[in-house]
Amino acid sequence: MTAFIDQVLNELLARDTKISNCTFILPSKRAGSYLLHRLAGMVDKPVFSPRVLSIEDFAQEIAGLKSVDNITSLFEFYSAYKDCTPRDEVENFETISAWGQTLLHDFNEIDRYLIDYRAFFGYLSDIQEVNHWSLQEDQTSLMKNYLSFWNKLPVYYEQLQKQLERKGLAYQGMVYRRASEKIEDFIINNSGKYVFVGFNALNSAEQLIFQRLLETGLGEVFWDVEKTFFEDKQHDVSHFIRQYATEWEWYRGKPFGKLSSEFTLAKNIEMAGIPKNIGQAKYVGEILSNMNEEDLQSTAVVLGDESLLLPVLNSLPPNISEVNVTMGFALRNAPVALLFEHLLKIQAGHQEKWYYKDLTTIKNHPLIKKVTGGGSNRLSEKIKKENLVYLSSETIFENASGFTLDLYRLCFQSWKNNPEIAVANLQELIYLLRTHLDKDKDKLTLEFLYQFHLLFNKLNNLLQEYTHVTTLKSLFIIFKDLVSLQTVDFKGKPFSGLQLMGVLESRVLDFKNVILLSVNEGVLPSGKSSNSFIPFDLKCAYNLPTYKEKDAVYAYHFYHLLQRAENVHLIYNTESGGLNAGEKSRFLLQLEMEQQGQHRIRQFSVVPNVPAIGKELKVIPKTPEVIERIREMAKRGFSPSALTTYVRNPLDFYKQYILGIRESEEVEETVAYNTLGTVVHDTLEKFYEQWIGSEITEEGLEKAISETPSEISRQFLKHYTSEPLQNGKNLLIYEVAKRYVVNFLKSEIKTLEKGNSIRILQVENKFECSLPIEELDFPVNLKGTVDRVDEFNGKMRIIDYKTGKVEQNKVEIVEWEDIHSDYDKYSKPFQVLMYAYLLHRERPITSAAEAGIISFKNLQSGFLKFYKKDKNGRGAFKDPDITPETLGAFREQLINLILEICDPQVPFQEKEMKQFAW
Repeated sequence: MTAFIDQVLNELLARDTKISNCTFILPSKRAGSYLLHRLAGMVDKPVFSPRVLSIEDFAQEIAGLKSVDNITSLFEFYSAYKDCTPRDEVENFETISAWGQTLLHDFNEIDRYLIDYRAFFGYLSDIQEVNHWSLQEDQTSLMKNYLSFWNKLPVYYEQLQKQLERKGLAYQGMVYRRASEKIEDFIINNSGKYVFVGFNALNSAEQLIFQRLLETGLGEVFWDVEKTFFEDKQHDVSHFIRQYATEWEWYRGKPFGKLSSEFTLAKNIEMAGIPKNIGQAKYVGEILSNMNEEDLQSTAVVLGDESLLLPVLNSLPPNISEVNVTMGFALRNAPVALLFEHLLKIQAGHQEKWYYKDLTTIKNHPLIKKVTGGGSNRLSEKIKKENLVYLSSETIFENASGFTLDLYRLCFQSWKNNPEIAVANLQELIYLLRTHLDKDKDKLTLEFLYQFHLLFNKLNNLLQEYTHVTTLKSLFIIFKDLVSLQTVDFKGKPFSGLQLMGVLESRVLDFKNVILLSVNEGVLPSGKSSNSFIPFDLKCAYNLPTYKEKDAVYAYHFYHLLQRAENVHLIYNTESGGLNAGEKSRFLLQLEMEQQGQHRIRQFSVVPNVPAIGKELKVIPKTPEVIERIREMAKRGFSPSALTTYVRNPLDFYKQYILGIRESEEVEETVAYNTLGTVVHDTLEKFYEQWIGSEITEEGLEKAISETPSEISRQFLKHYTSEPLQNGKNLLIYEVAKRYVVNFLKSEIKTLEKGNSIRILQVENKFECSLPIEELDFPVNLKGTVDRVDEFNGKMRIIDYKTGKVEQNKVEIVEWEDIHSDYDKYSKPFQVLMYAYLLHRERPITSAAEAGIISFKNLQSGFLKFYKKDKNGRGAFKDPDITPETLGAFREQLINLILEICDPQVPFQEKEMKQFAW
């Protein structure tokens, strides 16, 4: 294989061309560096190095203008816009920036293709009028403003160009237009030879420059085109070059130049379909691991999707001793970028207090955690303990000290919606972070911080020069645009080792082994997306590039990578989920159909072998230490919730009550169901404790209803947060709690109106008792809190409140042995019977009594009494009264359950969990 650049240099040297007098113009700086490297190895005597320029630098040299980036162009455009717009009609910078970049892109296209802008904008304005039915007599003010915008485009365009030219600046398209206008002066004032190497798709300005230099003898063009594609008039690879060969005056009646035939040589081509981007990166590592050092020196890994850079770098095998990354690492992908972005975002939306999730995002950022070394723990504990959803700056500062306090002041002191304060604080934050990082261990982080320091310097310069950015929201937009353009360059040896690059960096370069990733439709080619105000038909009418021309450009790059390669690996993503995934590129299909056996093409899919992982239920043996913890728990007392937790799943019982593991305490942003239950229970306790030992009255209940809103608010303040419940889901939950209590109190009034009497005996009473078990050599106690004990028409009732929905069949049993076998069916009867047993041990139940549940979601069913049904489960109910015999039968099952918990031979066996609908 002889690389194309080598072929060009060999031809020039064979003609005895004075290389030192030549200026080489190439599509990219990477190609220019490679040309100088190859030239150094070809000449056998000292020569002065020729000038090497990219096409953009060459255009700037001709135009005599300095190109500016997109952000500066946007700032300049806004200045031009304000100069051309009445003061009372001027939109703010934030609004203009939303569409300004798109308009500047169109200005670029118009200039690069040397379009008569006045006629073009007039045509575009006419299209908008037709599209929006503006010929009707009565136009709305919105329609008038919209059409006025399109009519003013020529004015904006002219003002922007005048403004930039006064400063010696230009956006890219303007550079090309001025270069095409000044090419004659350039030809007169310059001599030497201008050699254009490896170009394909040229805009109109470039075509004019190339032709004029060819016609005057100052220029020479070396096209890299395959004969097969050039002669095939349907093939997109030579779409542009065939056009130049037939339309340029210079080539009429002359041979076009040498055409390559390397693509027809037999190649080994693999097309591998691999799921997911990470899968592609891992497969690249596998390919490279089988290469020797010599092969690696002539191998390029080309990323169709440049976001694969880090996965590929992390997948390189140990045999890679050198790697040169031509493409830069996008600064927006640096971890610290999220820190600055989030700071700007939350400061832009800051009002009086800070949302705890925004605060948590900042303080839990890996870099902040690293430099504070746990200095945020006190603040985290306060947030969880007091359930703070919103925090003031003072609260944050009171719970930090030293370096952490300095850092938090920069982050959470209000920036007063002032962009200059924001940039100053961010710069100071970078300095503060830098002083707490290790120069040897944190080199990469320090490099990222330095790049952001440069970026904020640029932002500061823009703020000083232009007065457009007046809010943090505008600053945030500009920051995101700037960080998306910034890259961090890698250091490496550019001409040795494995080459890792993007598709555009591969222009003009040739490699023996090529590994191309993400050869998917939507990536190669990129598809029909277009960021433009110009309709497709208008682009076609003025010969502006459309997605068809873009596809032809991608086709050239794709086939050029294969042109001189011997071994090619084309890898695409087979994963169907997500955008641009699962469909292999049309280039692969085209390659399959057109080769007719001249290349060895192998197609296959790589499907990872992921073994099915069966869930094994855990079994925890009861060691002596576990038995000792059970003894301690028995001494403290088994509660109904603890015992029903064991029934539900012994593993949960082991974790919660033996190991003492609780769910991590998190901020309860929306009122949780258990909090709602606590609020309702405590509100009713507050109302009913005044009637202990006496009968409740309708007047007392009416008074309680009137006091419900204020009491509910007090209970939420106590159990939830000090923040008022004035909006969102919490307001709805507050109303639900209020409705539960009011509806219950009204149901009590209706009960009294029917002539019934209710006498309150106990409210939220805590009971404890011992439970002698002969089989155990240690004491066992029971404990629990009964929501309410009353006398209904002289008959005792033991009541458990439930804020959830409970049906009558959930408080019934058939066989006593079932009561500790199925949590879903029998947890409610187990609890109420245990409360009855605890009450019975304190004051024996000698007369008729009932136990059951009042469900606030099923109030119409009233008091749901415990029943034991006939054995067939279908007959009439037995007497619902709680009797000593009933409690004796329950006691027997209770002892069996506790014996099972305390039995060293019965391990904690995990149960297959059901899905419960709460």
